[in-house]
Amino acid sequence: MQKSSSSSTLGPGGLDLTQAFFKQIQQTAPPSPTKRHTKISVIGAGNVGMAIAQTILTQDLVDVLALVDAKPDKLRGEMLDLQHAAAFLPRTRILADTDYAVTAGSDLCIVTAGARQNPGESRLSLLQRNLALFRSIVPPLAKYSPDAILLIVSNPVDVLTYVAWKLSGFPPNRVIGSGTNLDSSRFRFLIADHLDVNAQDVQAYIVGEHGDSSVALWSSISVGGVPILSFLERQEIAYEKETLEKIHKEVVQSAYEVISLKGYTSWAIGYSVANLSRSILRDQRRIHPVSVLAKGFYGISGGDAFLSLPAQLGRSGVLGVTNVHLTEEEGQKLRDSAKTILEVQSELGI
Repeated sequence: MQKSSSSSTLGPGGLDLTQAFFKQIQQTAPPSPTKRHTKISVIGAGNVGMAIAQTILTQDLVDVLALVDAKPDKLRGEMLDLQHAAAFLPRTRILADTDYAVTAGSDLCIVTAGARQNPGESRLSLLQRNLALFRSIVPPLAKYSPDAILLIVSNPVDVLTYVAWKLSGFPPNRVIGSGTNLDSSRFRFLIADHLDVNAQDVQAYIVGEHGDSSVALWSSISVGGVPILSFLERQEIAYEKETLEKIHKEVVQSAYEVISLKGYTSWAIGYSVANLSRSILRDQRRIHPVSVLAKGFYGISGGDAFLSLPAQLGRSGVLGVTNVHLTEEEGQKLRDSAKTILEVQSELGI
């Protein structure tokens, strides 16, 4: 498959336009060997993968963007569609191929490919099919980009991040799942909507499984630096626990609602993953709730579970996990969430 339609030569003689169009200044030195291009590869050119690619392009995060998918015609169509927007975007070289060699030298590999659940199919059967798919994806990525960071977006994201870690042989700091970064954004939006403030002024985390057993950390929520629950208690403002649980339930159900209305989710996860990519590649050292190797944190034990914890991200991947105070109830729910994930992983035989 053709990787790029761009070329500096025209005509049967192969006239090199760069030589004819530009004249070099005198006494030039070659480019510094220390300077290199930043490269991201996105695996899977479906709705989620292309939303991520489009957002990465518009936010000017990379010099080279590589797309990989099993469907060559769709893949080339997506590549051309993005390339044709070159006049409106920061300069980025866009490549596409069904061969994983196109990903060589990537700084960050984002995996969105995954099998869809068939009607009546069990969760274990779906997981086994995704495991087989990841066996064809992860080893080539590790081969062509041995120093890359893997960012897993495919669902179930926590278990598949564990699978990617096992298959890649990478250290755990370089294998990350998108986890509850988007769940936490939805959480912040709902709280901001209730209080009529900007969501960026809300500090709130959803942790644990990206799914039904996720945990809302109500005890650490703050708005504009003000801890919400302690403020309500000091002001003797009554609130019902059921109200808090209802907001958390809205977070869990929100993706299902979007899927039922438009058939899939794309834009929010696109922005979420671009947000993570920026923190990693620009060494922002920001804290995100992402799926990491959680063993040893908050009393989690019994196996190598990947689940979301507030983690500091930078150029080497996961720099550390923050020591957020949890109530006894929150800690137990988090450990229960880890147990749920470990039970699923035990069925994979990997």
